[in-house]
This record gives sequence, structure tokens and C-alpha cells, in this order.
Amino acid sequence: MEAESEPYVRLATLRQLHRVVADLNTARSLSDTVQAVADGIVAGLGYELACVNLVRPDGDLVVAAFAGNTAAEALIAGRVGSRASWERRLSMGERWGDLHFIPHTEGWVLTEDDVPQWHTEGPEPRFADEWHPSDRLYAPMYASGGDGELIGVISVDRPRGGRRPGAWGQEALTMYASQASIAVINARLRSNMQRALVRLEREQQALRASEESFRQAFEYAPSGMAIAEMGGEQHGRLLRTNDALCRLLGRPASAMRRYSFADLVHHEDVGTLLRTSAEGGRAELRLQRRDGSFVWVNLRNSVVADTADGPRFLLTHVEDIEERKRHELHLAHRASHDSLTGLPNSAELRARLSARLCRRPHAVRATAVEALDAAYEGAYDDGVTYDDGFFGDPTGEGDPGVYDHHVHTVAPLEGVEDDGIKGLAVLFCDLDGFKSINDRFGHSAGDAVLIEVARRLTTCVRDGDTVARLGGDEFVVLADGLGSADAADLAVRLRNAIIPPIRVDGRAVRVGASFGIGWAECGMTVDEVLQSADQRMYIEKRSRSKVHRRAG
Repeated sequence: MEAESEPYVRLATLRQLHRVVADLNTARSLSDTVQAVADGIVAGLGYELACVNLVRPDGDLVVAAFAGNTAAEALIAGRVGSRASWERRLSMGERWGDLHFIPHTEGWVLTEDDVPQWHTEGPEPRFADEWHPSDRLYAPMYASGGDGELIGVISVDRPRGGRRPGAWGQEALTMYASQASIAVINARLRSNMQRALVRLEREQQALRASEESFRQAFEYAPSGMAIAEMGGEQHGRLLRTNDALCRLLGRPASAMRRYSFADLVHHEDVGTLLRTSAEGGRAELRLQRRDGSFVWVNLRNSVVADTADGPRFLLTHVEDIEERKRHELHLAHRASHDSLTGLPNSAELRARLSARLCRRPHAVRATAVEALDAAYEGAYDDGVTYDDGFFGDPTGEGDPGVYDHHVHTVAPLEGVEDDGIKGLAVLFCDLDGFKSINDRFGHSAGDAVLIEVARRLTTCVRDGDTVARLGGDEFVVLADGLGSADAADLAVRLRNAIIPPIRVDGRAVRVGASFGIGWAECGMTVDEVLQSADQRMYIEKRSRSKVHRRAG
């Protein structure tokens, strides 16, 4: 069974979470949004059953959506549970952050209350974290964080792995509940806005009342709202902004009227803004605050007609997604970096190395000038020719021209001290004497040594170079633009940086290092590149006497 701690499992979970959260914003009505919330849990979070209970105006909770079992849906859909019963449930059991877990050993007292529920039979758990059919797990949805108004509760059952969710699964469900609450609030807001827009277009006799209704929805919306001109010389200029948007950007409404979103967007996101269609357009981008910092937002545009044949305006809904982006970056970093040293892990190293390689057969340039010419011209002057697929697609199998700008990676010639070719050096490092430190002083001392070695390696390389940890006491350095002599000098510098004593718990310990220098070259696989550097490292290790490799 794959563990949550596996980097690729965490990355897959992140991708699934990102996909189902994105689906929440595509639903148009409140009912579609609530059903998308339930379907997303079953499709992306690994539970067989999911139920969404929404708070009604009278305070009780109604089953608004169900996913995973049509029979159970028919049994409880539309049924209502009292607010008192729900508050009792949310005060019982164990708190997993914002989640509430009621084990079957405590939940038996709830079988007679008025909360709609389904029953499944099953044996007693065989181990501590096995899921029991009568276990209950709830994820409350609040209007703004854990201290806001309760808008609903998500119930989940039957995790597909058969085990209670671990820390990673709990965090994913918590994040999803937070995004689901935003989606439900926004669906309600969109519903109100659509009703206001229909009144503006069709109810000419009630125009003043409709305008006031729109003003109320606009001004007091919890998310940012803006109205901008469409067409003419002032196209895109902001005509009106609500208080939420002004607070988000730290700018007064009077100052906002001097700008358009094009004036406020981050320069890297200008293309995203321009590609966003006027009607129904959506984009995630960064807007500049008054203090110069940037905030991630989700822009959704709708076109509004002032009168039947009058000018048109662009209504933009601006949602603050800074927290979600921060979580995504945090999860992506955890999935691609070593938890002990903070260095890129094996998966990230392979991804970076793979990005530089294609399946073009080996070819060596006589000079660096010829290598540069070939990279831009797509042909060689040495009489060697290749199939068009090798120049159009790094895989050698795709459509020619898709990857025309791929710069092929070449390696210096073997046995030539300096042939002028600069390549991507792969330095495979294995620590000497590290096992003795672990055996003598314990794993905590070994971890401290690995952290310090990682720091020393990082300080010795250039910006843009990669220092990664493969695992154990093995590290790999990727350094581009080096010749054979440059790579040898770099290995010496790195070894000399590792050799000085390392202070651990008041004692000085030493480790040595053996380096193998390999070269990445188009036509090789990632495994072949790493294996070549690894073999050279062992040759170098055996060529040095044990006294020169001794440490501790």
C-alpha cells in the first residue's frame, strides 16, 4: 500500500485536490455547487460516500447533496436535522484540527437523534487505525475560517484505503472544506447577482428598486467587486469598486477610479489577463497592493448592459485566493523536497535532469561555437543527419516543430583536458565514514551531519545549480556550463568544504566525500546519467586509500 509520506502520492493528492477544487468554481447554481462538493470528495479525496448538509435560514441543517450511493441518497436526501443535534455531534469525539472524528465506540449514542444518517454493518477493526462502518468524520464549513458563521457540515464515510486518514489526508479534507465553503458562499452571491441583473434588464418599471438591490449586493459583498468600462478610449477603466476590493488592495475608491486591472496586474500575468475573455472570463493572477506587494486573486467577468441598447459594462468578481496559493506552494514544495535537508529530492532531481535531455542520438561538437550554432540552426555541419522528429520533439516520437527551441545537451570529450565544450556536469557524492557516526553517536547526530553537509554543498555552488539529496548519505550536484577541468575543480571545492570538522552535540566529527563526475547528454536517459556518475564515484572511492577516506 502506498503511504501518504511518499512524495509522488502527496503530489498526486495535490493534483487531485487542485482539480476538484477547480471544479467547484465551474458550477453555476447553488445546487450544482453543493453537488460538486459531494462529488469532489468521492472523486478526488478517496472516500466512497460523502454528504453535504447546509444550514437553513431557521438554523437547522438539510441534506443538500449526496454522492457515492444512490440508495442512501434516496433515503436521506432532503431530510432535516436539528441544529441542537448537530452541535452535540460537533462537540463529541476527537478534534483533528478543524475536523471532528467520532469513533464507533462513542457514536452509538447518536443512533436515535434526528440527524439523517445511513447505517452499514461491518466487523470490529483489526488494528488501531482501521475504519469502522460506524465511525463518523465531519468537516464543518464556516463563512470565514474556523471562527466564522457555520454554513454547513460535510460528512464522509468509507475511506478507500480502509484506514482512518493520516495527517496528509486530514489536511487535504480540511483545505477542501474551506474551499467548499467559499464556493457555496460565492454560489449564493452569484445567484443574488444574477437575479439583480435580470431585474436590471427586464423590469423597466422597477428600475430604481433593482438598482438599489444591485448596489446592496455589490457594496456589501464579502468578496471584491468592480465595474469597468467596455469599449472606447477608456476601455477597462474602473468606474466603481466595492469596499472589500479597496481593503484587499489597500487603495481608496477615489484612487481606484484612476486605474484599470491592466495597470495593477503583475507583469508576468499580463498575458493571462489579456487572454481572459470579456464575457464569462476567468483568470488567476496577481494584483498589486498600495504598498507594492502582490496578492493572488481569482477574477471572474460578466458583461452587464446598462439599458436595452445602451453602453455595456464589465462586472468583475475578485476573490482572494492568497491562502490557497500558499497552501499549494507549500504542498508542492513538500512533495518535491527532502524533509530533513530541504534540498530537492530524487523525484525533483530527475524532473530537472529530464527537462534537459531528449532522445537525439549522441553527437559531439568539435567546439563550443559549433554546439551553439547547432542549437539555433537545428542542423550539424559535421555531416551527421538525423530524422526530423529528433529536432522537433525531445521524445523523438511527436510532431516536428513542437520543441524547435530545445537546446541539445552535449558532453566534453573523454580523455581531453579542455576541448572547449561546456556541458551539464553531474557530480555524484557519497559520504565516507557517515555510517560510523550513525553507529557511534546515533541517528540524531547523523541527521545533523547531513543537514550541515547539505548547507556546505549549497554554499559552494552557483545560483541556478542544483544540489539534491538522493537519500541516505548520497547527494547529487547539477552544474551547467562546465568543461572537464571546471567540473574537476568544483569536485575538489565541494570535497574540501565537507572535510572540516562538524560540531554535533558538543563534539567534533568528520566525514569525507567521494565524487564521481558524469555528464548529461541528449540521447541518454536519466537513469543512465545517474548510473554513469555513480559508477565513476565508486571508481574514485576505490582508488583512494582507506586512510584518506576515513572520518568520524
